[in-house]
Amino acid sequence: MKFMPGLDLCERFYRDAVSPILERHFPGLVHSAGRLGRGSDVLGFDTPTSMDHHWGPRVTLFLKGDDFDRYGESIPEVMSRELPYEVCGIPTNFCHQEARFGQLKAIESGPVSHGVSVTTTKAFFEGYIGINALDGLSALDWLLIPHQLLRTIASGRVFHDGLGELGPAREVLAWYPHDVWLYLLACQWRRIDQEEPFMARCDDVGDELGSRLVASRMINELMRLCFLMERQYAPYYKWFGTAFSRLECASILTPIFQSIFDSRNWREREQHLSTAYIQVAKMHNALSLTPHIEPELSNFHSRPYMVLHSERFVDALHGQIESEEVRLLPKHIGAVWQFADSTDVLDRLNRCRQLRVLYR
Repeated sequence: MKFMPGLDLCERFYRDAVSPILERHFPGLVHSAGRLGRGSDVLGFDTPTSMDHHWGPRVTLFLKGDDFDRYGESIPEVMSRELPYEVCGIPTNFCHQEARFGQLKAIESGPVSHGVSVTTTKAFFEGYIGINALDGLSALDWLLIPHQLLRTIASGRVFHDGLGELGPAREVLAWYPHDVWLYLLACQWRRIDQEEPFMARCDDVGDELGSRLVASRMINELMRLCFLMERQYAPYYKWFGTAFSRLECASILTPIFQSIFDSRNWREREQHLSTAYIQVAKMHNALSLTPHIEPELSNFHSRPYMVLHSERFVDALHGQIESEEVRLLPKHIGAVWQFADSTDVLDRLNRCRQLRVLYR
């Protein structure tokens, strides 16, 4: 099979195969269609290696509630009989009925175990992010959605929006409301503030490995801050660096981060880390979200460790929040993805929503 980007394949699958079948068997059926769920293809990061599993021609069809009740079972059955065995030279048949877990397998006869799913807009969003985007989201709703899921909705593709619902829903989810954004920025600066002096302190007592680990953590926190500053949802870790490389700030910060990794001792490491702090502080000022904050470093109390004193950014951002709902949130918790990094949490929406108790 010759590789083609998964989103392009899915769109061709819909237009060349799925849509004509709908027209023949369900003429005039109002629907929307797209590819918005999990997958490297949805993120636009798939390569030929991606083709070995969880990849292939798939599309989600969205129907009105009453049409879903009427056709929700018959459409997949018709598709299994009518779909061509390949599209763009790629099989439309998966090894397993649960196509999202399957591998592609070419067949020459019989029904197609396909990747066409049928749902409603409400059911999709409630199942995927825990709430129907068209019903509106509270500040807490935003915090309980892993950013990696929001990224797939933003980066996915709508092939047809006959219902007129997917476009507005994606607009709602395109980025955080302003005050929620300020809150997340403040919480991310707080994570940097908590550990600024630790890199030098570790090596100061002979813990070179600990110093390198803390420096790596600081790079990770700065990268997360950059995603927030550029109003981009970060993907899960497999694609975190790839997505970061496409940010505007990456051309400046990536060489600095590499120099931090390559540093031979804590003083050299501190010099490069300080350069990164200054650059990100300048990025903050360029956003004009708070009064200007001088991008300068100074000693951590009486110790000879140079830090940015990131609490200045934390306090300034919290001071700009106007929404009472957001101001009442615990000041330094942030979103679930800011304090939990377990895949078994962030990839399980019900577990994320159980963390609601932390915000009481």
